[in-house]
Amino acid sequence: MGKKVHLVSLGCPKNLVDSEVILGLLSRHHHIPISDETQAEVIIVNTCSFIREATQESIDTILRLSQYKREGVCHRLIVCGCLPQRYGSQLLRELPEVDLFIGTGQFHLIDTLIERTPRKLYRNSSPSFLYDHRTPRLISTPNDTAYVKVAEGCSRACSFCTVPKLRGRYRSRHPASLIEEVTRLAHNGLKEVIIVSQDTTSYGKDLGERVSLETLLREMVRVEGIEWIRLLYTYPHPDHFPDGLIDLIAGQGKICNYIDLPIQHIKDQILKSMKRGVTEMQLRRLIDTLRRRIPGLALRTSLIVGFPAETEAHFRELVKFVEEVEFDRVGVFRYSPEEGTPAASFSNQVSEDQKEERYREIMEVQAKISLRKNRALIGTHQRVLVEGYSTETPFILKGRMASQAPDIDGQAYITSGTAESRIVNLRVTHASEYDVVGEISSN
Repeated sequence: MGKKVHLVSLGCPKNLVDSEVILGLLSRHHHIPISDETQAEVIIVNTCSFIREATQESIDTILRLSQYKREGVCHRLIVCGCLPQRYGSQLLRELPEVDLFIGTGQFHLIDTLIERTPRKLYRNSSPSFLYDHRTPRLISTPNDTAYVKVAEGCSRACSFCTVPKLRGRYRSRHPASLIEEVTRLAHNGLKEVIIVSQDTTSYGKDLGERVSLETLLREMVRVEGIEWIRLLYTYPHPDHFPDGLIDLIAGQGKICNYIDLPIQHIKDQILKSMKRGVTEMQLRRLIDTLRRRIPGLALRTSLIVGFPAETEAHFRELVKFVEEVEFDRVGVFRYSPEEGTPAASFSNQVSEDQKEERYREIMEVQAKISLRKNRALIGTHQRVLVEGYSTETPFILKGRMASQAPDIDGQAYITSGTAESRIVNLRVTHASEYDVVGEISSN
């Protein structure tokens, strides 16, 4: 008989896809996903352990949910993903509340492991699992949007990053499998595909010369029903954006003029220490090329402040760069010295107080840029994907412009008008640092 299962997914959209696969596998075996953790017979936490804060959030979540084994109907607490992959048997000693640990390479076996006893860790030192269109999956995002993971793992050697150890080498899915998955999603009413992987523009490099992100996108835009295709986690090197890919993004209406380009820093000394394989000159040239050739491009980046040996002068140059370039969206991370990464042993570590000061300053700089850019939209008409009613303000619809990715880029709020279709024209009337407000227009 199936169990009532409550799953908590932590971390990034790539991890969310894994969580959806877990739910799909369990549903195939008649287990029932529920949102009420107090009524769950099985509780699963799909963890993130990319940085220290994510690890702590994972542990706190596990400990909080363990109370339902003592006070509720829960009889199995299962922890999946990056945390058990990273810390292994150490968790068996430190988290006795947990019945089963499953690493990043074994979560597809959860339907057969869910009732296993005694307590055990299932982890492979070199994860190799790669889901495909045949793998059951329960989409948990709003009805019109889904993340599609085009590859797993990473073969880069960035000195600050744990991902290659947690996820294994980079391995691309076959393009036919991806097109089949997207076609099925479209048949279910999907409007937006968000392409994710650890290194999206490396897609296909392990499959042969005839497979690339460009060739995949050319097939994907032919899928009927899909209206938006969005790219996250592209690698910021000119070689990853050949002319054909840039021209396709610029000329194909289904591909959002939105690129997530995590540069991490701008100073050559820091980039070299990070082992990013790119220089300031190359980054500047790529950004200039993308903006010049892709009309109305919304450019998002991620930055790391407080990396070892980042001086005040380095940071001033980074701030100046952000002011000059005026990214549309910026995410900022305080450097976290992760055990097992080369950068954790570097000399000249930056103090936590300095990291916090630099984080706050650069976020304040970007907030002013974002506010100015959003205010410039007032009076314009923007296409908006309607997601439903706002939870903060009842009776007001919310959605996203093509320049806004879910959860990280703000919302578009609709104060009047009727959404007769999922994608509408919005006349922007107000703007804040992150959100815009407007009315549905027939124009």
